Amino acid sequence: MENKTYKFVSWNVNGIRAVDKKEALKWVDDANIDILGIQETKAQAEQIPKTIFNRVYENLLVSSSFIKGRSGTALYTDIKTTKEDNCRVVDILDEGRINEVHFTIGDKDIAFFNVYFPNGQSKEERLIYKMEFYDRFLEYCEELKEEGKSIIVCGDVNTAHTEIDLARPKANAKTSGFLPMERDWMDKFLAAGYVDTLRHIKGDEKELYSWWSYRANARANNVGWRIDYFYVSDDLKDNIKDAYILNEVMGSDHCPIVLEINL
Repeated sequence: MENKTYKFVSWNVNGIRAVDKKEALKWVDDANIDILGIQETKAQAEQIPKTIFNRVYENLLVSSSFIKGRSGTALYTDIKTTKEDNCRVVDILDEGRINEVHFTIGDKDIAFFNVYFPNGQSKEERLIYKMEFYDRFLEYCEELKEEGKSIIVCGDVNTAHTEIDLARPKANAKTSGFLPMERDWMDKFLAAGYVDTLRHIKGDEKELYSWWSYRANARANNVGWRIDYFYVSDDLKDNIKDAYILNEVMGSDHCPIVLEINL
């Protein structure tokens, strides 16, 4: 059976109702996206507008925070899933940070995650939780790999991995999002058998960012950070067709990122 190219898109929208008012997701109608993962919806399931785009997906999985107006993830797909779970084993504070779906295509049994990883900047307790969340997530993925699953992860990881992943590494060396402990975890994650798909395609190309501060005209000057990622487990590395950033798409302080994969 000949492989098909699937397109997966991830975007932190920083409020899905605000994005709807800007009509900033209408481009989805013409984009042929098989899975769309959205982070930071800031909405309960019933609050997600049905007007964000015209395309109708067969499945919508929503994870909402116990605190209304915070966090939240949503995953749209037409792929037939065999499991849907909001992954409480990782998101123990019930902050609506994960969508988990499983599906089988060809000989690949895939666990797909749409994740809004915690931000550690507000206070030390949140940085501690962020690091614990990271560790629980890796442990959970490793358990699934032992069961024979291939892994695909998309989302806002809230950390820039290396110095080429942000415009001003020296100025942010002591800022959460670029702390040694956060970057070390990303090293550990890759060493455990996962591939940063953008770097797999683009190598060490610079000035590839997915988030910009709203201050100081940062986006216009491309003073940004790459904190949004698509990862795949090593067994899917040869299936990667392309990975790129849609930095022309406006509507949030993040922009969408894309993985095209042959399955």
